Amino acid sequence: MKSFPARVALPVSRVASARPSPVRPPACHPHSTLPPGRLPRAVVLLCTGAAIQLAAMSAHAETEASTAGAASNVTLYGRLNVAAESVSGGGHGRQARLSNYRSVIGFQGREGLGDGLSVVWQIEGSVLVDTGGGTSLANRDTRIGLTGPWGTAFAGVWTLPYNAATAGFDPFYPTTAGYMSLISNGSASIASNVSDTSSFDRRQQNVLQYWTPTWQGWSGKLAYSPGEDVSALTGARPSLWSGSASYVSGAFTAVLAHELHQHYQTANSTDRGWKLGASWSLGATRLSGLLERLDYGSASGWLRRDALYLSVVHQWQAFSLMGGLTLAGEGKGPFTARIGALRSGDDTGAAQLTVGASYALSRRTSVFAIASRIRNEDAAAYDFAINSPGATLGSHPTLMSVGLRHNF
Repeated sequence: MKSFPARVALPVSRVASARPSPVRPPACHPHSTLPPGRLPRAVVLLCTGAAIQLAAMSAHAETEASTAGAASNVTLYGRLNVAAESVSGGGHGRQARLSNYRSVIGFQGREGLGDGLSVVWQIEGSVLVDTGGGTSLANRDTRIGLTGPWGTAFAGVWTLPYNAATAGFDPFYPTTAGYMSLISNGSASIASNVSDTSSFDRRQQNVLQYWTPTWQGWSGKLAYSPGEDVSALTGARPSLWSGSASYVSGAFTAVLAHELHQHYQTANSTDRGWKLGASWSLGATRLSGLLERLDYGSASGWLRRDALYLSVVHQWQAFSLMGGLTLAGEGKGPFTARIGALRSGDDTGAAQLTVGASYALSRRTSVFAIASRIRNEDAAAYDFAINSPGATLGSHPTLMSVGLRHNF
């Protein structure tokens, strides 16, 4: 509530005649005719109080304007993505279900600090459209940091550079049919260094990241997650490094990504992931592909697996036709235990074929249909990375889905 100065009682003169006296401007008015040295004390108090009140009102108005300006830099955004599915291959026959495809809601903002420096922040959480449960305020990409001509540095929970480098190559990411069923050995939508020790498709907790500015098409990202927690498996404090380099020139994109996990499998082990990929748009058609090598260390030796992914997207008016093919080779090395879906030996490879189509109802809303099948060899048990039906050795998980997606 605004405060006002106390009302001041002015002295009243005796009436000299019945006629009213001519109106004289207030003593503090610029056209007052009273000599400055003869201003009554009460008039001085009144003028001083009015000046203080005007200054306070002006400062309050500037504060409100500044607050409104800051609020205008906050953006609300989100994605609602849900589908009706029919799945099989988990040993339970064919199952009909409604699945959420990682729907999110978020807030992001920026405040200019001068000299090209700004604070950037984002709070993003999951929205379970199918069940309405388990929604979190900040379990998706959430950060606070600084950005300027030198690049961007921030801390929080964020998708790692290794993951982000090629996620856009997959037109089915992040649905049940996404390429992370085979590529990167599963998906960790939010993970610490001890909660998931196999996946290279990660959104990492307690992470520091630096992104370079773009220079002649080149850019880079680097992330580090320190060893904050003691692993119950290894007794060590696991940590993680992740990085990527990208080159974009018109319709062509090339990426190289590497990620290193220290002490994830044993107290002295090192796991590594490498990806080399490229994408090229030719008119209404985009072709993408990548090669990946995963290496895991263990007390009994190493485990290695190579994989290939190819995708194509063709747009025709409001329609998009999509296809993806993943080939995962057999695991190699003396380590015979399974890490995620990987294991060494004969008949441990798999392939996944996915096709789909979408129709844009508007710039932000579309309907889609997807069909996907994973063909496991006899000793392999690859499964859909999200909304898994529970694959068994030699099974062939299959998916049919029809859904609706809206971005806001």
